[in-house]
This record gives sequence, C-alpha cells and structure tokens, in this order.
Amino acid sequence: MIKQAIIPLAGLGTRLLPLTSVFAKELLPINGKPGIEYILDECIEAGIKEIVFIISKKKEMIKNYFNNDKFYKDIIKKKKDPRIIKEYKKILKYKKIIKFVYQNKPLGTGDAVLKTKNYIKDKYFLMLLPDDLIIKYNCSKSMIDVHKRYNSSVMASMTVNKKTISRWGVYKLIKKLDKKNFLINDVIEKPSLNKAPSNKAVIGRYILPKKIFSKLQKLTPGKGGEIHITDAIQLLINENEKFIAHNFSGKYLDCGSMQGYIKSNFEISKL
Repeated sequence: MIKQAIIPLAGLGTRLLPLTSVFAKELLPINGKPGIEYILDECIEAGIKEIVFIISKKKEMIKNYFNNDKFYKDIIKKKKDPRIIKEYKKILKYKKIIKFVYQNKPLGTGDAVLKTKNYIKDKYFLMLLPDDLIIKYNCSKSMIDVHKRYNSSVMASMTVNKKTISRWGVYKLIKKLDKKNFLINDVIEKPSLNKAPSNKAVIGRYILPKKIFSKLQKLTPGKGGEIHITDAIQLLINENEKFIAHNFSGKYLDCGSMQGYIKSNFEISKL
C-alpha cells in the first residue's frame, strides 16, 4: 500500500513573476484556496498518511504557513470567528502529516527526490508536482489502484500537442495492458520533435520504487545542468523494472504559468 508522498516545492516559480517575487507560488490562491491544499487533499483522499515537502531556504514561507499557531490562537481568542476556527483546524490536520526537507541548490527534480531518501520507508512512494492540478477525478487514487493491480511503478500520462513536445518527458509505449494503461520501455526528457517516440507525456504524478534512490545517487547532471528523474527511471527500465503509463481521467490544469494560473482559477470556480 502506498502511504507516503513527496512534493518538490523548492522551485522559484519564475513563470509566475512578478507574483512570485514576494510569494511562494504554491500558496497563491486558486479560487480562494492555496494551490498546495488541492494537492494535499488529493493525497489524503488517496490514503496517504505522510507527506514530505522539499523546500529551500527561499521558500520558508511554506513552512511558516503550516506552523503559524500563535497567529491563529491570538486571532481566535479575540474574535472566535467560526470561519477562522475552521481554517485553523484544517491547517492543523495538514500539519500532522507533513515533514520538511531542504534542497537549497536548484539541481532538478531528481536531486529533490534524492533529498527524501532517509524518509521513505516502504517499497514504493507517490510523488506529485504542485504545478500540475488534476481536477474532477483523483489521479493519485486511480494510480494507486493500478499499482495494486500490476505491482509496478506508475506514471500519469496525457496526449500533448506535438508543438509543445520539448517541454515534457515523453514515453515510448510497447504494450497495451488495458484501456487506460500501457507498458513503457523508454522515457525521454524534453526531446526535440523529431526524436520524440510519441506524443504521450509524463504529467506530474509518479509512483516510484524506493530503489530509484540508488540510481539518482549515481547520476550526473543532464539537460539544463539538472538531475532528471526521468534519467533514473530509464536506468531502472533498462534493468527490467516495470513502469506503466496511466491515461488518467479528470481535467489537467497547468498552474505553473501565468496563463495556466488564470485558467485554473476559472475552471475550479465552475466546480
């Protein structure tokens, strides 16, 4: 059973400047609720019991958001506002399951994952990227169901526009397992259009094996001078580790760009 999740949060959110010049992008409100809380709720509904946040010293604001007890207690003592009491209880619920680790140098998602090595207890764990919201259906829960069925690693998959192929990790599919799930034998980080094996891309949900840490430790920086999680995944695939691309239900929202952030507010307001 998947009980632990990790969420990389150390990125500076430059695509959301100037908002992120003073504010952590994950705390920006989406329809009146901080974006990170949608991710947390998805985890909790999927049965996750512990979540590791990977932050940097520049993102201490996130840690403070979940540890601002004195502020709430003082306000509640004076006002006894039911709405504020409800919000504080919600934050306390999150706080009980969150741990923090630090990635102070921007060396990529693979390096961020490696920072959690000493926290992961079980054979598999869940990773979610906070820029990627999937609404109307719990993607993490459906992936955990796929993991149980096939006893393997699972990654969310979506068909993307070929014009944008170079911004994604892209799969090569080798076998259809059922209507929504495919076995893969290649995942390539940000390929050019002529080198892309398909237009099926990794979206920010992964169920990964604990053994990936040993591969990440040996990697040297790749494209952009970063350590890519996809490179470690490929090394595992080369050793016959099974990875499944899961065509998820629900609607994908990119909250990491200004246009996507504005659209996310609009889409979630309609729910």
